[in-house]
Amino acid sequence: MTVGTADSALAGQLFAAALSCAELMTDFLGLELGLYAALAGRPATSSALADRAGIHERYAREWLEQQACSGILQVDERRTFSLPDGHARALLDPDSPHYSAPLALLPVGAITGLLPRLAAAFRTGTPVAGEYFAGFHGAGLNGALYRRELGGWLAGQVHEPLRIADLACGSGDSTVELARAFPDARVDGFDTDPAAVAAARTGLPDDVAGRVRFVAADVAGLAGDRYDLVCVFDALHDMADPVGALRACHRLVTDEGCVLLLEPRARDRFTVPGDPLERFLYACSVLHCLPSGMSGDATGAVLRPPVLRGLAARAGFSALRPLPGGSRFHRLYRLDR
Repeated sequence: MTVGTADSALAGQLFAAALSCAELMTDFLGLELGLYAALAGRPATSSALADRAGIHERYAREWLEQQACSGILQVDERRTFSLPDGHARALLDPDSPHYSAPLALLPVGAITGLLPRLAAAFRTGTPVAGEYFAGFHGAGLNGALYRRELGGWLAGQVHEPLRIADLACGSGDSTVELARAFPDARVDGFDTDPAAVAAARTGLPDDVAGRVRFVAADVAGLAGDRYDLVCVFDALHDMADPVGALRACHRLVTDEGCVLLLEPRARDRFTVPGDPLERFLYACSVLHCLPSGMSGDATGAVLRPPVLRGLAARAGFSALRPLPGGSRFHRLYRLDR
């Protein structure tokens, strides 16, 4: 490839990335302002949307035209805009397997405002942790995934546990689904963020309320109680002390029990160019996962299976093996004492 061709290819790649980034931000506005919800099943002109959503008509008109231009909305000759049913499910329906808003759109609001803070952290090596939490805990990034899939993952993989610990539980979606998967079990959800724990308590559904409790605590310092099943879902790679967290899991789990981890589906080794998933994981790692854990021995989102196996061995586990289940973004692991 000649120098000129390489320049042109990179320029094209950067323009495509800029276009995608800018459109994600406009899509985020549609969620944040309730514009998609206002259009679901109810086509509207710019004036009608402005009235429904409580926004200015001129902003409504520009956003509607942009969304139609990008292919998310449809528009007729009367300038009435509609949201196709399939697009509504992807944007608004947590029960749809194609629901994309938490992963693709809601983090935009949490990250974009922090870029100056992140640039400063790159220079000093300091972490950027708590600033993310409000945006990400509110996003419920994996809640729909847990509701659809968690019970199926566990079927036939784990004997009926009576006591379960869900470490780094966030807003409690996984904790609730663990309780539903095992109706005879008591489930404790732990997280270091008091705001997340408070939200989990407030949102606890009635059908599991008598068997679930949420506790604000650091997983590395937990001791005393023993559990038949200990879970850490999509969180170990964000932690400053992943080995310490795994040692806590080792202390907490009974000899007959096991630990389940859900971690990003990274490849076994670093290769370039990366496939779309590997590129996505690295971008998430640079923008969120590594900065969250930089106060200690952070791994970042690209936590490869051989590295995870080494962390588990250092924590005292005798075996780590992948299990069926997970998602296109995640791999499920079982650790045994």
